[in-house]
Amino acid sequence: MKNRIVTVILMTLVTLSAWASGAAETDESVTLTIAGRDGSYGAAMQLAAAAYQEENPNVEFEILELSGSALFEQTVVDLRSGSASYDVVLIDDPNAPQYMAAGWLTDLDEMYAAAGAELDSDFIGPAAGVGQYPANGGTQYALPHVGNVELFAYRTDLFERHNLGTPERWDDILAAAEVFDAREPDITPVLFRGTKGNPIVTGFLPILWAFGGNVLDADGDVVINSADSLAALEFFLELSEYAPEGVANYQSAQVRDALYNGSGAMAIEVWPGWIGEINNPDESAVVGKMQIAAHPGQVRGSSPMIGIWLAGIPESSENKDTAFDFLRFLTSAEMQRRIASEIGVPPTRVSVHQDPELQDAYFWYPAQLDGLQNGVARPRTNSWAEIEAALGNALQLALIGDLSATEALDTAESRIMEIVR
Repeated sequence: MKNRIVTVILMTLVTLSAWASGAAETDESVTLTIAGRDGSYGAAMQLAAAAYQEENPNVEFEILELSGSALFEQTVVDLRSGSASYDVVLIDDPNAPQYMAAGWLTDLDEMYAAAGAELDSDFIGPAAGVGQYPANGGTQYALPHVGNVELFAYRTDLFERHNLGTPERWDDILAAAEVFDAREPDITPVLFRGTKGNPIVTGFLPILWAFGGNVLDADGDVVINSADSLAALEFFLELSEYAPEGVANYQSAQVRDALYNGSGAMAIEVWPGWIGEINNPDESAVVGKMQIAAHPGQVRGSSPMIGIWLAGIPESSENKDTAFDFLRFLTSAEMQRRIASEIGVPPTRVSVHQDPELQDAYFWYPAQLDGLQNGVARPRTNSWAEIEAALGNALQLALIGDLSATEALDTAESRIMEIVR
């Protein structure tokens, strides 16, 4: 498998070389300043910048590798002031509406038109859609760079042992949890992050959406306190009875550890970055036993939460043409394939997900593609951080028994309405 991956990388380098050889034909020296992320996303950006510079030696890069919160705070301050500090910025998709509505980003539709090109149809629809304003059909202000999506994990050996079929509805998950609770005393039936704020909200949203509920409607009105939302929360609380003691304090480390050591049967939330070693016998006790899938449906179909990282060009950039050329290079199928192979960052293109070599390396890619194609973005509002905190607080109070489901939704509705007024 490693030899095949190396072959793909070598072929990719040849393709990238051919693609970029005439991409930015100018002798003028240009420095692109990128406001980017740390960790694997930073490594991916460094890889792409080095590959681009190899074919465009007149272009140099200054790459800032920041935490998610620092990136948001710093770029908001600078872009609001009209500073020409950056030529490319990475944006977490729930923050994207603020950048776009404020006019901080360059209209990429105009840049495509000037280049005699158009947005590549190979981009996964919902991933590209969060880079548009209004979302999913408006002007393209950013391109999808990282294809994060929330997924579902379950032990196939336990499902087979108890003659349980492939879970297609959330009702099937609850039924399986009941079976494991009765027949597998050493196994925790279901895992999720119960910490208030982002963790518990992230686990709850695919259930809420699948049950037909939502936090805000398309007009931005608060609709969290509905019959569908109540059914979703009552289900979530019933499912939580089969979660481990202390789940209200669970974070990703606890969920990941329980999956890897084999003590957990199902996890209603996993992300690509959590599961990279799940079939590594040096790290995992469940090699070949864990299935990664898109979430089940219920009233609606599968509705996983997407977590796309976008790349856009500030309106204040003084190097827009070169930045646009680099943006297309960064998000090209060839570069995404190389980033996925070498760094493990999930792509946002259909063709890259369908690459046999990558599917061999990352067995969850078909599920990841399914999740992205059916994914739902968090509400497009500038107030999502505050809304998420309010909803997460109410959900956790319900989880620990301090509020009923009805009381939790009443509380969330009241607080969210204050936020959006």
